[in-house]
Amino acid sequence: MTPHRVVAALRAAGETIATAESLTAGLLTAALTTVPGASAVVRGGLVVYATDLKATLAGVDPALLAERGAVNAEVAVQLAAGARERCGADIGVGLTGVAGPDPQDGVAPGTVHIALVGPRGTRHEVITAGGDREAVRAAAVVGALALIGVDLGTLPG
Repeated sequence: MTPHRVVAALRAAGETIATAESLTAGLLTAALTTVPGASAVVRGGLVVYATDLKATLAGVDPALLAERGAVNAEVAVQLAAGARERCGADIGVGLTGVAGPDPQDGVAPGTVHIALVGPRGTRHEVITAGGDREAVRAAAVVGALALIGVDLGTLPG
C-alpha cells in the first residue's frame, strides 16, 4: 500500500488520521504528507521517541511503561488511541519497536508493534524486520501503511 493509496482511501472514506511514532520518529507521517492534498486527511503526528513522552504526549499509562517497557502490543494500542484523541482524528496509528542494533528491554532488534484504533475497532500487528536501523524503520512504515489499507478495506485482511 502506497501513501498515495492510503490518502485516497482516507479521502474516499471521509476520514482523518493521526500518528504516534516511536522508532519511526515521524517517518509514517512524513510519508503520508508527501501526497498532494494530504492536509485534508492527515491531522498530525506525535513523535514520542523518549519513553516518558509516550506517557506525557500520547497518554500511554506510565505504570504499563514501567512494568512492561515501551515495546509491546498494549503500548502500541495506547499510542494509537492517544494520537486519535489528542489530534482529533478518526483513526490513530501507533508504532513502537526496536530498530537496533541492540535489544531494548529484552526485545530483539527488528521487532515492531503497529496498532490502529478507529471507527472499525482496534487492530494490532507485530512484524519482525531484518537489516539495519534504516531497513527496520522502513519496514515499520510499510507495515503501518498496509494495516491502514486493511482497516479501510482496500487490502484483504
